[in-house]
Amino acid sequence: MAADANSIILHQYDVSPFSEKVRVVLGLKKLEWHACDEPVIMPKPELVALTGGYRKIPVMQIGADIYCDTQIIIRELERRFPSPSIFVGGDRGLGWGVAMWTDRVFFQAAVAIIFGGGAALADEAFIKDREKLTGRSFDIAAMKQAAPLMAEQFRAQLGWIDDQLADGRAFLMGEQAGLADASVFYNLAFIRWTSQAGAKLIAAWPRVAEWEARVAAIGHGTRHEIAREAALDIARAATSTEEPRADAGEPNGLKPGDRVSVMADDYGRDPIMGELVSSSAQHVAIRRSDPRVGEVVVQFPRAGFLVMKA
Repeated sequence: MAADANSIILHQYDVSPFSEKVRVVLGLKKLEWHACDEPVIMPKPELVALTGGYRKIPVMQIGADIYCDTQIIIRELERRFPSPSIFVGGDRGLGWGVAMWTDRVFFQAAVAIIFGGGAALADEAFIKDREKLTGRSFDIAAMKQAAPLMAEQFRAQLGWIDDQLADGRAFLMGEQAGLADASVFYNLAFIRWTSQAGAKLIAAWPRVAEWEARVAAIGHGTRHEIAREAALDIARAATSTEEPRADAGEPNGLKPGDRVSVMADDYGRDPIMGELVSSSAQHVAIRRSDPRVGEVVVQFPRAGFLVMKA
């Protein structure tokens, strides 16, 4: 199936844990989508043409609308495709808090176990790339020292998951899978792909492992492939559907038309410049142009990102 301006294009790579979170949501919603595989490390010229400098994976593209970070990607998928919902147990608000935990505390424990355990993922080019991304040393020796301590942290958090499943429920919020399941699952998948020691930690919790198998069985929806250049051609030929709108509650007085910069507050802090189109408590959308893709609108979440008047 050929992609067009209405197609979901996920800029990703298969061993990206954060891409796995989105892929599970695509599976929950039984959606068709196109995988546009991006390099694991820089340079990523096609991705940067779309985003204006944001380099983390995944990024979702629908026509000339670009969504950076899993939080805003999943919000947009829920907005466009509300049934079946990812909110299955009264977690419409707190589900995002669970996602923030899994993206930061739980993920960092997994990373230390994976790389501290000697996973063959980090060659010299990868290490240099991640040091530039994070702005600090990617110290494998330090991770090896920390791995036993982080295994304790990971085990403690597996215990929370086990406690949630203790009443016999099939999924974390009840009998249907949703946002909480996708958010927790991808860290376990990342461990499974890369760390035998981490996999043994999961196996010690049978209820967790059984739940994990149920989530894996959901699948990833219907996947097609698209080349990077073809995705850029779609963006260039399309027009954003995002309408300018002011936010009366905007705490710093930003309004449509203002020149702003947006950057992540943890790592990958390259500022992305553009003209504010719309904002809310949960999103910011900026218009920018690039010689390769023309005019696009790029969206980011507010939680976890900084927005400043340029």
